Amino acid sequence: MVVRGERVAVVGGSIAGCAGALAVARAGAREVVVFERAADRLGDLGVGLALHNDRYAELAEAGYLDAGMPWVRLTRRPWVVREDGLRAGREIGALPFPFRSYSWGSLWRELRGRIPQGVDFRVGAAVTGVEPEPDGVQLRLADGTEERFDVVVGADGYRSLVRAAMYPGAAAEYGGFLAWRGTLPVERLPGPAEAFAETDATTVAFPGGHMIAYRIPARSGTGTAVNWVFYTTPPAAGAQRFADPSSTHPRAVPADLVRLQRELVERHFPPYWQEVVELTPVEERFIQPMYDMATPHFTRGRLALLGDAASIARPTTGSGAMKALQDAAALERALRAADTLPEALAAYSAERAPLGRATVELGRSLGRAQVQQTPQWAAMDQRAMEEWWLDAGGGNGFGGHRLAR
Repeated sequence: MVVRGERVAVVGGSIAGCAGALAVARAGAREVVVFERAADRLGDLGVGLALHNDRYAELAEAGYLDAGMPWVRLTRRPWVVREDGLRAGREIGALPFPFRSYSWGSLWRELRGRIPQGVDFRVGAAVTGVEPEPDGVQLRLADGTEERFDVVVGADGYRSLVRAAMYPGAAAEYGGFLAWRGTLPVERLPGPAEAFAETDATTVAFPGGHMIAYRIPARSGTGTAVNWVFYTTPPAAGAQRFADPSSTHPRAVPADLVRLQRELVERHFPPYWQEVVELTPVEERFIQPMYDMATPHFTRGRLALLGDAASIARPTTGSGAMKALQDAAALERALRAADTLPEALAAYSAERAPLGRATVELGRSLGRAQVQQTPQWAAMDQRAMEEWWLDAGGGNGFGGHRLAR
């Protein structure tokens, strides 16, 4: 265990940060400090995510997930289009969907609870500067203090300061389309119940986009909620506002984008799914511009990246938080196996960086197929749907790539 005598910082305390802290603590670090800039309770976030069954099994074996964490079983992804006289739309085809869905907040709470008590988890502690040194890293904090660490793990998301210290020119690029996201209590679903089966990830297809909806554990800890993600391309005239990832606040949905979504829903959605969107409370909606970025290496010197700090892939890949959990598991394994710290960090990067790039490319391919260059949905049937999905790359890494052992 090459970090046994080391002092390690993890910048970021979300799902990626909790997984990273768990990794370095289990790998034997002498001291672990997590810096999370948010002072609010991350566990209150209710957005949904899904993990492929095979990837879950690998992460459970590695000790990062278990069946006790609240989840919902998903099995099937029906695609529907609007058709007169059919309240829930017409199904044009269905794809297997062997996933487990989670609430972001409840998964965060579970991971946070697994971090050893000896880890110093600081909330409301923003890192404002990262200065690499030959044998360590100096962190500058918002309160003006500085602290030195032997290793720093960047789990600080798509606006990562740690990544900027490693690759000053690397920046996330706007992918050309948006996701509107929302959650609502399952009790607010309109009828009939058979319009939306409990194990379905129903996808409403329309020209220039789609919306996927599935159940997740409720924020309260009992029952379920509905998580939906609505993808489309906004007018090119307003695209410049998303060029800088730091300028977009997800909860501040501009009025023109509210109108755009409403118009598309009214024009293209079956009545049942119109109601699902309309019944979603405004405070439970936000936007997520699509960004792409993959660093050439996940480590440099005494710095390491994981999760969105290392590579940003669109949620259409079905990888989401799984990518961060896999990164953490791979980092722990490398730290345990290598004879020296440089060897461990090099092995981690060699394993994960190519997969990060492959996931980014898959996201671009699936984005074109499902949003930017959509087919004539209404003319498709089951066979056409299966062929289209394979052509789009859905059979090559959707839900994440296999975790090395």
